[in-house]
Amino acid sequence: MSLLTEAHALAPDLTALRHALHREPELGLDLPRTQAKVLTALEGLGLEITLGTALSSVTAVLRGGLPGPAVLLRGDMDALPVQEETGLPYASVLDGRMHACGHDLHVTGLVGAARLLAPRRAELAGDVVFMFQPGEEGQGGAKIMIDEGVLDAAGDRVVAAYALHVVSTGAPTGFAATRPGPMLAASDAVEVTVHGRGGHGSSPHSASDPVPAMCAMVTALQTLVTREIDIFDPAVVTVGRLHAGTAANVIPGTAHFEATVRTFSDAAHATVRAAFERTVHGVAAAHGVRAEIDYVEQYPPTVNHPAEAAFALTTARELMGAGQVLEAPKPMAGAEDFSFVLREVPGAYVGVGACPPGTDPATAPMNHSPRAVYDDGALPYAAALLAGLAQRRLDAAAATPTTPASTTTDEEPVRP
Repeated sequence: MSLLTEAHALAPDLTALRHALHREPELGLDLPRTQAKVLTALEGLGLEITLGTALSSVTAVLRGGLPGPAVLLRGDMDALPVQEETGLPYASVLDGRMHACGHDLHVTGLVGAARLLAPRRAELAGDVVFMFQPGEEGQGGAKIMIDEGVLDAAGDRVVAAYALHVVSTGAPTGFAATRPGPMLAASDAVEVTVHGRGGHGSSPHSASDPVPAMCAMVTALQTLVTREIDIFDPAVVTVGRLHAGTAANVIPGTAHFEATVRTFSDAAHATVRAAFERTVHGVAAAHGVRAEIDYVEQYPPTVNHPAEAAFALTTARELMGAGQVLEAPKPMAGAEDFSFVLREVPGAYVGVGACPPGTDPATAPMNHSPRAVYDDGALPYAAALLAGLAQRRLDAAAATPTTPASTTTDEEPVRP
C-alpha cells in the first residue's frame, strides 16, 4: 500500500487532531496545550522524546531497524495574534488568536508522517528526527531548538532536513511546489526615530521639523531599491507604519516610522542594510535633524540545497502525480525560520496547496488573513510527502552512503 493511500486512511484521526489544535491556538514559544496534544498523538509509536527547556518544543526520534544516517522533518506549532472570522465549527475559542498561517496543518502532517513511518521502522536505513517547533512567527524558535541540539538528537548530525508550508490561496489541495536556491526571503524589522525640535506650526523656521525629514526618508528608501539593488537579486523595503505629532498646529519633537526589509541573498542583505542606514542618516543631516535606527535582522533567506530540491520534486511527483507538482519559477518574499536549519544542513522547503474545494485559489483569503480557511484534505498529502521524503532520503543514503540525494558530488549546503 502506498504512503498516500495509507495517509488517506488516517484522514479522520488527522482531521480530529487538526481541529483540536485549531480550536486552541497558542502564541510564541510557550505552547503547553499544543505540546500536550502532540505528546498524546505520538503515544504508542515507540519514539524517543525530548522536550525543550527554553520553549515548548517536542523532539521525537524514530530509530530505524537498519544502520544509516538521520534525516529531520519539521512542523511549526505556533499561531498568530489574529481574531478569527471564518465561522468554522472548529474556529478558535481563544480571543485574538488564530491558526491563520496553517501551522495546525503542519503539526498534524508531521504527526501523520510519524504514524506512517513507525510501522516501517524495520526497513528504515537510519533514523528520523521529528521537530515540533514553537515560535516560528517572529521568535526564532528554530534557532533555539538548534541551540538545544535538535540537529544532533539522533546522535550524529542529520544529513538532510525537510519542511513544508500549506497555502490557503494560489494552489488547489494536494498541489506541491519548490525550487532550488532561494525559496523565501530574509526578513529584517527596522524602526527609525527622527529627533528634531518641536515648535508652533505657524513658525516652522523656529523649530527643526522631523516630519518632512521622515517623509523624505521614506521616499528616498524607495529610490534606493530602484537605483542601488540588482534587479536579478531583488529587495523589498516597505514602510508600514508612520507616527508623528499630536495636533495639526504643533511641530513635534520626534517622528517615527517602521519598515520591513526583504532580501534573497547575503550580498543583497548587506547592501540594503548599509544603504538604508546611510540614506536615513544622510537625509537627517540634510534636514538638520538626527535619526536613530533600530535595525533587527530577524530571519535569513530560506535557501534550498539544489540536490535536495530536485530530490523533493522527484519524490513529490512520484507520490502525488507529476501533474500535481511544479518547480516554482521564483521565490516568495515571505520569511521563515526554517532558514536557520538550512544554513546548517542540506534540505528543502516545500509549499503544499490547501485551498478548499469550491473556492477559487486566485481569490481565496491568503495566509495570515482572519478569514483564511485551509482544507483538511491537504493533511494526507502533507503526511505522505514528509514521510516519503524521509524514507526515500534514507534509502538514497543507504544506496550511496557518501553521496547526497540526486547528485554525484559531495556538495556543501548552499549559502545565499
